Amino acid sequence: MYPFTYKRPSNLAEALAAGRRGGRYIAGGTTLVDLMRETVERPDVVVDISGLPLRSISSAEDGGLRIGALVTMAEAAAHREVQRRYPVISEALRLSASAQLRNMASIGGNIMQRTRCSYFRDVTAACNKRAPGSGCSARDGYNRTHAILGSSSACVATHPSDVAVAFAALEARVHLTGPAGTRVVAFEDFILPPNDTPQREHATLPGELITAVDIPAHPRPLRSGYLKVRDRQSFEFALTSAAVALHLDDGVIRTAKVAAGGVGTVPWKLPAVERILVGQRPSARLWSKAAAASADGALPLKHNRFKVELLKRTVERQLRTVGEAA
Repeated sequence: MYPFTYKRPSNLAEALAAGRRGGRYIAGGTTLVDLMRETVERPDVVVDISGLPLRSISSAEDGGLRIGALVTMAEAAAHREVQRRYPVISEALRLSASAQLRNMASIGGNIMQRTRCSYFRDVTAACNKRAPGSGCSARDGYNRTHAILGSSSACVATHPSDVAVAFAALEARVHLTGPAGTRVVAFEDFILPPNDTPQREHATLPGELITAVDIPAHPRPLRSGYLKVRDRQSFEFALTSAAVALHLDDGVIRTAKVAAGGVGTVPWKLPAVERILVGQRPSARLWSKAAAASADGALPLKHNRFKVELLKRTVERQLRTVGEAA
């Protein structure tokens, strides 16, 4: 770990001032500290924002839910309104990391976390995300856990967050505050695909920090859930996952929100699947037909071709689970 200066501002203005001067924000620290130990990240200034008043969960103006950026994963997962309105969020959080990490890690930090690609974390390997222009060792290396959707010639790393998949499905919005003021970014535009600039992962401007995530209101009743497929059942990242939310009225699917994780360079929204579902009556045939579209555009690598079929099966299983409950 390289030397750095530590600051702990007492209010938002002080935090923004430190961020404007190049400081890196830290809350729970479960990702940034790891990367600093591995010398992947070498910030000169670390700004601890854990004391800021961003820890509430409340109803949003549109009838949805607002989750403060510093709410821990454990707090959000256990919150009564999160469980009642959006169980897909609670389930995604409970299936993430370990209990110890969930007690420390914040919602804002979770969606800001960087990839778990082993080549990214190995400073001796070529990685365009860590060192732009150096190449991508994963493309011709061992790429079993890497992306089959949204990759580019520069990067094939998957996004690691589970709750980000739920946020993508539910079309969340991210509230940001920075030196230039406040703004709101649609979640689908917040986490950036690699394209030719894999080193830029989020749509934040210099000095900006996340203050909250809004989950918009959806038609009721809304049934939702999260399925995670992984190599082991504890403290493991997804090979594939599916976040599904369905609203049925008079036996017909009126609203469908679906996203996948573990397979994309970003949390992967599945609009083709949603279009097939809307206006139809639930059936085994419908779940199978919709899920077949989940891997459209997939570009598997040497070691992760199995993810194409696994993704389809994961989405179909979760559509059936949520659809039958609805």
